[in-house]
Amino acid sequence: MPKPCPRCRQSSARLAVPVVLGLALVGCAGLITPEPDPGYLDRLEIDFTQGVPDEEPLPPLDTDGLGADEIDTVRVYRERVRAVVNVTSLSAYRTRLTGTFPVGGSGSGFIIDQQGTVVTNDHVVRGAQRLVVTLYDGSNYPARVVGVDPELDLGVLRFDPQGRRLWTIPRGDSDRLRVGQRVIALGNPFGLEGTLTSGVISALNRPIQTESGLILPDMVQTDAAINPGNSGGPLLDRQGRVVGINSMIVSPSAASAGIGLAIPVNATVRVVNEILATGRVTRGWIEIEGVALDARLAAARDDGLRRGILVTRVLPGGNAEAAGLRDGRDGRAVRFGPHRLPIGGDVIVAVDGEPIASVPDLLATLIGTSVGQTVALTVVRDGRRQEVTLKLARRPQPETAAR
Repeated sequence: MPKPCPRCRQSSARLAVPVVLGLALVGCAGLITPEPDPGYLDRLEIDFTQGVPDEEPLPPLDTDGLGADEIDTVRVYRERVRAVVNVTSLSAYRTRLTGTFPVGGSGSGFIIDQQGTVVTNDHVVRGAQRLVVTLYDGSNYPARVVGVDPELDLGVLRFDPQGRRLWTIPRGDSDRLRVGQRVIALGNPFGLEGTLTSGVISALNRPIQTESGLILPDMVQTDAAINPGNSGGPLLDRQGRVVGINSMIVSPSAASAGIGLAIPVNATVRVVNEILATGRVTRGWIEIEGVALDARLAAARDDGLRRGILVTRVLPGGNAEAAGLRDGRDGRAVRFGPHRLPIGGDVIVAVDGEPIASVPDLLATLIGTSVGQTVALTVVRDGRRQEVTLKLARRPQPETAAR
């Protein structure tokens, strides 16, 4: 399974010993549970930048001895690296035996406007008690989370630039990407700030299942080296436009093996804009309870259907009831674990033509939808396929969306 970079967060070397010691004691003692101690972080002396620092202009581009492709890469790097930031997450915990011990991690991000808005990955900032954004020149700023989207693994931060002019990266069009197209990844792998790696688009529309079980349906695969610390950094085209947000690697060693994955930038536009406007993300949902067909349920139905979401309950007053979906609660039922499930209800096999075989499939298909959007469901009812039009409601939190 792909692993987010450190998942791409990298434990700081100077924090590794106390973290390991604290966790080891917790594991051995069994009863020693770490408690958050964010006040410890308030006592740390962090050299935050005040005012507008002197900033050197870009030097003239020296192209002597470079080929055309090298000139393009050098130009993109010098014009975009100043918009890439290091995101440091800080937390502190205490136990009765160890006292307080800090936990730290780092990832990447990039600036998108003059208000100090930074796009990164959710897993870079998840659980952090304090966040520090470091710019290319070493300037440090405290940052806050505006909002996150765990489903798409996106985080939006903001820091106060105190009037300084910020470098930003323009958005490209990930729908126009082609396999074989050259791309550049910028970030801070292993804490090495301002690192560039290059490669090509290896594949498009990769469905990748995350550790939480959700499926990201349209990931961009690249062989540009992505390592721990790269997470949240931009994947750029040859014109220096961001076409993806580096997020995962496929590697048994959790380091680059030539298979990196990025979230396509077009999938992030609505999410980032909604987070900036409201602090959260809303998505469409079908108001049912259901389970994925397995061999036993399929055999009990005996209609030849093997894949899909069996509707076991249509929520009263919801959009599924209004659309006429049926749950079969007045018919036959079989034991399914500790429950008895009705098996005669509709089976959802596609949404807007996209096949549905599992709850993760359903979540992935609806990931780009919004409340009030109309979709076409393909359902199997009494052995016959039919189309049902439904207006989407607001999706619950992912962990409670379906069972």
